[in-house]
Amino acid sequence: MILVYFASVREAVGMSSERRDVPEHVRTVGELVSWLATQSDIHANALGDPVRLRFALDQNMVGAGTLLGDAKEFAIFPPVTGG
Repeated sequence: MILVYFASVREAVGMSSERRDVPEHVRTVGELVSWLATQSDIHANALGDPVRLRFALDQNMVGAGTLLGDAKEFAIFPPVTGG
């Protein structure tokens, strides 16, 4: 799966995207974020407060309970504010 990071998440991880093989037991967006946070201290720091993050699967906004299914791209970004 291609993982895409935006804004402060991208800065914290130190890259805009990466490709990862997601284990079969990881089935939801929330499980993916939890698993990804275990992959390095950098990921743990960037994803430490998942409640504050927003997610998209194949460019569609989703919640933490959404099943990954056969999605090809997963994006993580902080809440966007206007002004």
